[in-house]
Amino acid sequence: MSRKEAYGYAVARIRAMEQRLLDAAAFARLLDAEDTASVLKILGETSYASVLTSVSGESGFDKVLETALHDTYEEISSFVPDKELISLLRLQYDFSNVKVMLKSLFNARSGGKKRWDLLTSLASYPVDRLISDAEAEEYQLLPFGLNTLYPRCISVWEQSRDVLEAERLLDRQMFEVMLKEAKSLGMPEILDWVRTRIDGENIRSLLRLKRFGFDAARALPFMHEGGKIDLNILVPMISEPFETWSRMIDFTDLSPLLGQVDSAAGFAEIIMDIERALDDFYLDSIAKSKYSPDAPGNVIAYLWAKELEVKNIRMIFVSKSNRQDKDQVRRLLRHVYV
Repeated sequence: MSRKEAYGYAVARIRAMEQRLLDAAAFARLLDAEDTASVLKILGETSYASVLTSVSGESGFDKVLETALHDTYEEISSFVPDKELISLLRLQYDFSNVKVMLKSLFNARSGGKKRWDLLTSLASYPVDRLISDAEAEEYQLLPFGLNTLYPRCISVWEQSRDVLEAERLLDRQMFEVMLKEAKSLGMPEILDWVRTRIDGENIRSLLRLKRFGFDAARALPFMHEGGKIDLNILVPMISEPFETWSRMIDFTDLSPLLGQVDSAAGFAEIIMDIERALDDFYLDSIAKSKYSPDAPGNVIAYLWAKELEVKNIRMIFVSKSNRQDKDQVRRLLRHVYV
């Protein structure tokens, strides 16, 4: 089977799997649910029924969603020709697990406890192997350049107790690995999507740093190379009012997105709106692959749609636990218009 034929088969499988995704009507029912028990009942009538065998509290529900997403990754991995496509999305969980490991280590050295329960099975590198390698200080076995970065992060913390700097180093490495993997695949639409994600992350970080009073010089180390927007254009935006940002990058596809955000709102609201808009934008940008029956971008499009679906369900479930206003939650839902 040729590569084109292999992706034709994979896309056909994905088209069938799309029928499992929750539609706007399902999310409308979830939003109208009275409590978490009602949410579980509604989900029991969907593709999530098989993983809802035992739920106890919010942490238990998080594990249910993790299992559902993990099963999706494993299923698609079983028929996609290039497993690296799956790894591109799982990288965020690999580096999240490393952050958990490091913070647990730092906490233990400060008299606290380790939190292995916060590790996720969604990473491509097995959790038990990560724990074993880190605990035995067998750092040379770690993937993604972590063999040298992991001990460096420990050294940074020992010298400065600066957890933020360790996280910055890990975030930079994650996007470098993501970009390298995307380039090695030789698929233009995948590389374009990764570069778009880098731009989006840079804008999100820039806004957060602006909130804390950073100037351009202090913000630059937190920016990631490899996006479509030159950092020499992007970084100086931090010194300008947010309402001017869309005009400063009006040559990009992200300009309209920024222009739609209410610049009169507070920083917290603007950040939440941008994060939601970026999640949707990432999906919209790769969803163009649906016009081709054998485009690898269909793999990313489906997995990202599933990621957003799980994020939406989690938000709704937590909102019911906290008796949060449903209209406020509706505004934050990703790619579901109800």
